[in-house]
Amino acid sequence: MSTSNTRDALDLAGVDEQRIGMTFEINGTRLQFELEPWTTLLDLLRERAGLTGTRKGCDHGQCGACTALVNGQRINTCLALAAVYDGSTITTIEGLARGAKNGQESDDALHPMQQAFIDHDAFQCGYCTPGQICSAVGMLAEGHVDTRDDIRELMSGNLCRCGAYVNIVNAIAEVAQLNAAPTGERASGDRKDGGAE
Repeated sequence: MSTSNTRDALDLAGVDEQRIGMTFEINGTRLQFELEPWTTLLDLLRERAGLTGTRKGCDHGQCGACTALVNGQRINTCLALAAVYDGSTITTIEGLARGAKNGQESDDALHPMQQAFIDHDAFQCGYCTPGQICSAVGMLAEGHVDTRDDIRELMSGNLCRCGAYVNIVNAIAEVAQLNAAPTGERASGDRKDGGAE
């Protein structure tokens, strides 16, 4: 059955003309779109906003490759209808580093989580990395991370098919410890590799 026949059968003929005006603040920029009601945030980000760092993995909410921050919360954008989040603030991997260096926007500034992933070699092929980083930033903002086991549990919705999990946990643990320590200092007794001295 062709697409047009399917629409006719479902009495959806003409829905393409019924786009909805929506506004989002994406990575600090206010953008307006005319979208079909069934457009997901993932498709909005990738196809309409040109932000391809947010990956389309499973498209079923099972891998976490599409994770972005919406109103500060981490979500699987493949499961989120854009219309539900009209007016929301969205941060993708491309916008995460803005203001990361001394409050100044800079092309070469990395978010501390991005830097930790580099320092700990927390990626291999890199496909899952944007979702892993956005999820980790959102997870730390939730304030429920006290141990490495917490990190593993709370990151379990983000899959790494290359198996870089140990290094991912090390990177996140480092940033979590830096957040708990005075600015620029590591909590006493902590090593860079995440182990205790």
